Amino acid sequence: MSTTEQNEIIQYVPFMSFVHPSFWHTLTEVKLDVDKLNEPTKQIFGRFTYRQDIGPVFEVDGTSFNRTPQPEQYYESVTGTLMNKNTIEEFKTIDKAQLLNTIGQQFWTNIKKKLWITKPCSLLNFIILSFADLKKFHYYYWFAFPAPTQPIVHLKEKSKSLNEHFNNKQTDVIATGYKNLDTDQRAYFIVTKENDKVSVHPLSKVLQIDNNSLNIDLKDLYLCFADSSNTGNPGWPLRLFLAALLEHYPGLAGKIVQVLGLRCSASGGVENSLIYTIEVPDNVQAVESAGWVGWERNDKGNFGPKLANMSASMDPLKLIDTSSDLNIKLMKWRLVPDIDVDVMKTTKCLLLGAGTLGCHVARDLLAWGFRHISFVDNGKVSYSNPTRQVLYTFQDCLNGGRRKAEAAADNLRNILPTAITKGLPLHIPMPGHPVGESLMEETISNVKTLAEAIAEHDVIFLLLDTREARWLPTLIAAHFGKIVINAALGFDSYLVMRHGIAAPLEGATVESAYIQGKQLGCYFCNDVTAPRNSLKDRTLDQQCTVTRPGVAAIAGALAVELLVGLLQHPLRVDAPAAYNINDETQNIPQMQGVLGPVPHSVRGFLHAYQTILPTCPKFKQCIACSDTVIDKYRVEGIEFLLKAFNSGSYLEDVTGLSKLHLSAEMMEVLTLSDDEDED
Repeated sequence: MSTTEQNEIIQYVPFMSFVHPSFWHTLTEVKLDVDKLNEPTKQIFGRFTYRQDIGPVFEVDGTSFNRTPQPEQYYESVTGTLMNKNTIEEFKTIDKAQLLNTIGQQFWTNIKKKLWITKPCSLLNFIILSFADLKKFHYYYWFAFPAPTQPIVHLKEKSKSLNEHFNNKQTDVIATGYKNLDTDQRAYFIVTKENDKVSVHPLSKVLQIDNNSLNIDLKDLYLCFADSSNTGNPGWPLRLFLAALLEHYPGLAGKIVQVLGLRCSASGGVENSLIYTIEVPDNVQAVESAGWVGWERNDKGNFGPKLANMSASMDPLKLIDTSSDLNIKLMKWRLVPDIDVDVMKTTKCLLLGAGTLGCHVARDLLAWGFRHISFVDNGKVSYSNPTRQVLYTFQDCLNGGRRKAEAAADNLRNILPTAITKGLPLHIPMPGHPVGESLMEETISNVKTLAEAIAEHDVIFLLLDTREARWLPTLIAAHFGKIVINAALGFDSYLVMRHGIAAPLEGATVESAYIQGKQLGCYFCNDVTAPRNSLKDRTLDQQCTVTRPGVAAIAGALAVELLVGLLQHPLRVDAPAAYNINDETQNIPQMQGVLGPVPHSVRGFLHAYQTILPTCPKFKQCIACSDTVIDKYRVEGIEFLLKAFNSGSYLEDVTGLSKLHLSAEMMEVLTLSDDEDED
């Protein structure tokens, strides 16, 4: 090695700052809720460790604002200062060199008090000068790691690996001794070597605060520091250590010292550590006569600030939209890796009814990640509603009450502003409810609007008060082939079911264990009578749906879970429903969905806390989803519907139920006649 190489000035490897997004999240909260227009300097914490792959990274994150540093294994915690300015002009015009010198001089005053000997981590420090543009979520920042320009020392020889000075046993002693040091003693410490005995000591055991003489042979002493560098040169922390040592022990001038840059990997190994042999010149200049350096270079390699553009993640609308899906993401990461998160975001749901059921269903849809939710309801919010219907408040009741559909849509956006929702104040025409001339135009308009709304959505929830109100949307949804989820309430019972998609019964495969999804019956398939006006001659208590408060919440949750199970099933709408869900049917491949088998219907009885899962096929003479009724609607349109509205028996005549009733009555007459003959 040449003389020039032997006496080269030591080059310290500076830190590279890395700011976690959570740091800006916390800074934003502090600025908005605590500091406001004030500009206090804040104590924060950063950390670094040895990283062989990426070099001397210095990190700050959301925990940097904690009162005490967040401990992490093999990381060195550093106390720093945050100086956040209110305007970009202040940030730009502040004299950076003067700021660094002022802070450096204050720092040096503390170093001369010798506190670093008992608390070595206090030798480390950093500054963040920042400006937070909270309108755009742009954060301008500049890190500084203050260090004096003096003393200037030289490398006596090229750095050597640890095993050139210590054997494997001694290396293990160093690694163990380092790990056994207190956390605030690991940044700087001392290793002594006497013959074959190696020992690790905190600084205070070797250095004397009140004694400026080092009474130890330097050949047996290694000055150690936590080295962040991954090159042949030492990391930035050594710079302050040498300055502090020479201030405390001026006699080190002209001496050669051995420095151990401890590089502790994530696994706890120290085999990558290096030994630096450093020559201190005789004419060392005092720190007081020198300036201070430490401003970090930006990504272009120039001395200047950096910009963190957090607009994509810091906008509150985007934050709530991202955060609201956290439970579903955790579900996918931890429990159900096959779940399709995106299908919920793109599925458009139409809720017919914005009452107690509609409100619960809407909230559960949001929780599952649905973002397209529309309401149809012609009612107004009354004073009795908010306690049961969770989307409404007292304000919605005032001045005669807001339209439920519109209030529900607005309040849903108040919960999640990114939800795409609208409300249609619409009366649904019903069979058995005659339409006079005065209502003809409005009825035709309502039918058209309802049909358009159903056509635009993927899933139709029937959450209406009466049986007859469900007939028209059931028919239109069957016509368009939409998914229909039905929920109906009794006082202490409920029914939740999915409708089969309209498909011809002829040629359908008959299975002994289950019914194919398309062949499942609708809400009306178990009836042999057409719906009529159920509100006629009813008192108030008979017109209102009177239920136990928990029933709607249970039914609403089951309705949403039924839909999600269907959407996550490989066969989607054609997912079969077992006649009896048991161990045998669950082993049938067609039954298996990501979230388990999907039943046809769920009937619950709260008084006995019982649940059953009935399954029934389509009824050929169903007054809502049979081919006969759908064909009539397709051919005759509004004329067919008006006949159904005006006559309570028309649908029975069309589907042949009238003849079925007549046959049943004749059978009863014949049975009675036979009994009389026998008598």
